Amino acid sequence: MKLLHLDASALGSHSVSRGLTAAIVAELTTNNPGTEVIYHDLAANPLPHWTPVADASDPVAVQGSQMIEEFLAADVLVIGAPMYNFGIPSQLKAWIDRVAVAGKSFRYTANGPEGLAGGKRVIIVSSRGGVYSHGSPAQPMDFQETYLRAVFGFLGVTDIEIVRAEGVNLGDDAKVASLKSAQASIGDVTRKAA
Repeated sequence: MKLLHLDASALGSHSVSRGLTAAIVAELTTNNPGTEVIYHDLAANPLPHWTPVADASDPVAVQGSQMIEEFLAADVLVIGAPMYNFGIPSQLKAWIDRVAVAGKSFRYTANGPEGLAGGKRVIIVSSRGGVYSHGSPAQPMDFQETYLRAVFGFLGVTDIEIVRAEGVNLGDDAKVASLKSAQASIGDVTRKAA
């Protein structure tokens, strides 16, 4: 199994999403010996934001080719995606801009766009200071999970799971309860056949 692990939180050791992605990857690799893991810390080593590059030998173009190849080759992606200002970190968006490539991960057809990157699992660790899940008053402001589901769906990925820790900035008790709930859901997610 090939596993692509991405972290995007800028909070380092204080990050909720980093701790949860590490736990998921540890359990997946324990359950699937021989798993090949590729890791990118998109906050510590950010990709430049996308701009057109005419020369394929340009370092930015080479890096972009590496990102799309890793994405397409992966069987499982584990993505740490904290909510920043109702959306995703710009570092994660820069990575998405490298893998959402017409002719490689999707194509336009006479019947509309077609995703070419199906057949993989995407496990998103969603961390949020407030509560934005279904039924909450703030749900309309969720441009994080809804965006990620939409973009990976557009690329052909139908197996998308979310491990959510929300309300982590609503006090110590809320954070403890949220982390306990997220940790408990990891076993269900990782036991599922890859």
